[in-house]
Amino acid sequence: MGSRFLSIDWRLDHHEIQRGGFFDGPSFAGVEALFVDPGQISERWVHDVPPERDGVRRTYVDSDRGFGRVLSRLIAKRRIEASDLLLKSGGLLVCRMWPRGEVLEIVTQGTPGERIDRTGFLPHVTLVDRQHQLTFPGNGRFLPRRGDDVVLQGTGHPIEEYLAAFEGHVVYQAVYQDLLSTPIDHFATVLARNRVGDVVAVEIPYDEGRLVLLPLVEGVSPAREADALLDAIRTMTRRPAYCAVPDWLPAYPVPGEEEVVDELAGLVSRRDKLQLKVEEVSARLEAVAATKRILYTAGRFSLIPASRDAFVRLGFEVEDGGMEILLRSDEGDAIAAAAAVTSAEVGIDAYRRLLRRVDRARTEASGPEKGILVVSGSRERDPKHRPTQFSTEVLRGCKSQGFCLITTYMLFKLVRRALEEKDADALATMRRQLLECEGEFRGVK
Repeated sequence: MGSRFLSIDWRLDHHEIQRGGFFDGPSFAGVEALFVDPGQISERWVHDVPPERDGVRRTYVDSDRGFGRVLSRLIAKRRIEASDLLLKSGGLLVCRMWPRGEVLEIVTQGTPGERIDRTGFLPHVTLVDRQHQLTFPGNGRFLPRRGDDVVLQGTGHPIEEYLAAFEGHVVYQAVYQDLLSTPIDHFATVLARNRVGDVVAVEIPYDEGRLVLLPLVEGVSPAREADALLDAIRTMTRRPAYCAVPDWLPAYPVPGEEEVVDELAGLVSRRDKLQLKVEEVSARLEAVAATKRILYTAGRFSLIPASRDAFVRLGFEVEDGGMEILLRSDEGDAIAAAAAVTSAEVGIDAYRRLLRRVDRARTEASGPEKGILVVSGSRERDPKHRPTQFSTEVLRGCKSQGFCLITTYMLFKLVRRALEEKDADALATMRRQLLECEGEFRGVK
């Protein structure tokens, strides 16, 4: 008889995986591996029980026609089945990690009673060593967090291979923390954290059984995810169950162990130094290549800083003016603005914004009267293959006001030339011709 796999509210398309719902699906206890996505569990009461003034959803047993009791029994039934799977049959439970979500309080005879949530089916386990105790899920918190900064821990665990296969598609909705700050590494295998160290994937032992909490995988076909997940599960069944290393074990060395430990320590030290060097060189590379951002980025927090950096490399003194950039140099001053669109042409709105800013400077005599409009049309295309990147109205307006109209590609070529030549006179010529240009800038003469 082959392996038996059950998926509950988690779409995994595979002929070996039976699918069902949390409240009406098959028993958890009769399978070898169970996959559960509890994200939709709380919808069973969210749509029927509105929150009261304090924000808590409550159902009153005396008047809800059995609604609360039925939900309580169903959650308890699933918890018992999950416990039997893990503790009695040594099976695997793979669960997507969500925040506890909307809680339902079941009130009996006017007294608050049981509180249930989407994680209420997870079975209880207590793991103890000499100094610590992990009580799960009682002392566990599933804090709402969303991000894609998933850092694998390099344990060699098969689930890490599953997560690595979908790099760029792994998104966590919650992180795990312990109320007592118990070091979970003493009892379980942390598979992934985010960049600030929060646990986003972990394997917790239940005697011979194992519970794996995972982040979500988005933008991947259910068939592809099922194949990768089953490969990981099959490999897990061939691995020994997790056991915490006791603190007294180093007192029992074996011949040759000390030499290997020293060698490993040396390699770790070299790796850490190399990692620091990699980070240093990566930062230098990012700084050197920063100008290329003007070719494809958009918006105040990407294109504007990239344009500001480009003008700095041309020798301008730059002041941040919000959506505009104030440029100063010995050759003259200007107000620059930048706009990027995925469509073919930057429209008249970008020109009008720059014109209003220059008109205010003219009226108040508070700044330059020269405008430079940086445009990036078809920004997702190769710059060499882009059509005309501005409308005729934009070109006509720039000519009439004496503004310089320059594409990001042309500005990039100016910066590249400046970096290659490193000549002060050449930089001055570039700045002067930008400031003297009226209409489209076609290059340094």
